[in-house]
Amino acid sequence: MSKSVKLTISLPRNLISFADMLAKEGNTSRSGAIATILQELAEERERAAMIEGYKAMAEQHREFAAMTLPLANEVLPEWK
Repeated sequence: MSKSVKLTISLPRNLISFADMLAKEGNTSRSGAIATILQELAEERERAAMIEGYKAMAEQHREFAAMTLPLANEVLPEWK
């Protein structure tokens, strides 16, 4: 993780209680618990973006194969 920067935020009491519970469970500070949650969220968003990107690439590859396979069969009939 990169260098920490001090930040002051306001949260509802129930979220502070939740952060305290997570901090205790993780044997860390409140800041550490919140940082962990934010890091996990950032990683999940990155994974979701990568999944969408790979799906788009797969669709492009399917379209390319559908366009080129008939041509390949014409030029290289022994590969059928």
